[in-house]
Amino acid sequence: MCRGDDVNCPDFELHRRSFMDDLAVERRSFLKSGVAASGGIAALASTGGLSLVTPALAQASAARHPGQPAYHYLPANAETVHWGYFSKTLKPQVEIESGDIVTIETLTHHAADDLERMVQGDPGAESVYLWTGERKGVNRRGAGPIDASLHGRGAGEGLGVHIMTGPVAVRGARPGDILEVRILDCKPRPCANPAFAGKSFGSNAAAWWGFQYNDLLDGAKREVITIYEIDATGGRDWAQAVYNFRWVPQTDPYGVVHATIDYPGVPVDHSLTERNYDVLKGVRLPIRPHFGTLGLAPAEADFVDTIPPSYTGGNIDNWRIGKGAVMYYPVSVEGALLSVGDPHASQGDSELCGTAIECSLTGTFQLVLHKQADLGGTALEALNYPMLETQTEWLVHGFSFANYLQELGPEAQSAIYGKSSVDLALRDAFRKMRHFLMTTQGLTEDEAISLMSIGVDFGITQVVDGNWGVHAIIKKDVFAGRA
Repeated sequence: MCRGDDVNCPDFELHRRSFMDDLAVERRSFLKSGVAASGGIAALASTGGLSLVTPALAQASAARHPGQPAYHYLPANAETVHWGYFSKTLKPQVEIESGDIVTIETLTHHAADDLERMVQGDPGAESVYLWTGERKGVNRRGAGPIDASLHGRGAGEGLGVHIMTGPVAVRGARPGDILEVRILDCKPRPCANPAFAGKSFGSNAAAWWGFQYNDLLDGAKREVITIYEIDATGGRDWAQAVYNFRWVPQTDPYGVVHATIDYPGVPVDHSLTERNYDVLKGVRLPIRPHFGTLGLAPAEADFVDTIPPSYTGGNIDNWRIGKGAVMYYPVSVEGALLSVGDPHASQGDSELCGTAIECSLTGTFQLVLHKQADLGGTALEALNYPMLETQTEWLVHGFSFANYLQELGPEAQSAIYGKSSVDLALRDAFRKMRHFLMTTQGLTEDEAISLMSIGVDFGITQVVDGNWGVHAIIKKDVFAGRA
């Protein structure tokens, strides 16, 4: 389907104009929301100090790239995605200037749970999910060995599972800089199968890596997948369950048997499953579309598993990282190399059973580069972790290990899975919030600790991503009485 990105479409110009008009509306709406402000680059700091970006920093960023931002469109297909890993070695799919706006299509890595509803008829998704006895559309799936010499599951071994679109390079980005990522829009990807027109679908897997797996009432191990339906037209803002089924051993097109959900994109043969359509009747789950995995390439290794989050972002799995939010990331490699994936229609704090409603989405982002030389004396000067800002809140992300790739040594990517705890993540979130309050608000340590106990909400972001997460939220209006 052409969205103004297919020059071979006979109605390309019409679709392109429509896309640009829609994008302009979304951008104006975002700017008015108070998360960003005048000039396309300046942020709330210029209108009252409610942003992490000071007026001087906003002006410095704007001065480096004057004029109107350019627009870019990055579709999701077998040529533009990388499956299951971040990598500083990847060639950028698009290179942009600071302040430019880019629309990025993202695909869920759980679409093979129901190919009929989530892949069929969609050329981009079909190219990614192509898997016959002769070849795969995307061969490597994960940061493991390409020859599957560890477990025999397939290229990449599934050591990393998310389909990532990108990377997007920002010209001039260097280690020590901060990349501001404004999420202007976030919409479900419509089902391309005519039998389900106007709908989108997502999958929730209660899987072996979920918190519940070893605590089921009957003691029997099972993985259960629930398929959800979403209104792609925007007519309703809730999801409803369609059916669920228990995972049974699946044989992939290469002949490998998968007794559990251990490799991404294995096509489910529903002639082997028993689908239960009598599930969650009358339950309407409000949707809050967001990106579970959004971040920059780390410097520590050439191929990094997408599952554990870290200091450059990645698989944070916070449902607040959606439309209207701003993320700040420390740049670790030249160009920053932003990739987007793991799209969710909805998720609760903790992502307890293993996944959210994994549903393909399309997002529109404005990327603003803040150079290290301009950061002195600002809230971003010492930022070495992913930070979230909304119109009303600031939020820090704590992990069991703030930078597990560095802290756990050469075996970090395997060791992290046996070392995470909520205690460690809470300690990290506490330390980050303490630092944030002392440096941005000028509080003493004793003031910060008192305020954290009475005015900061700590929550469990996720307990399923290898490097567990705890977030800490402080509302901006707490400081409304300060000069």
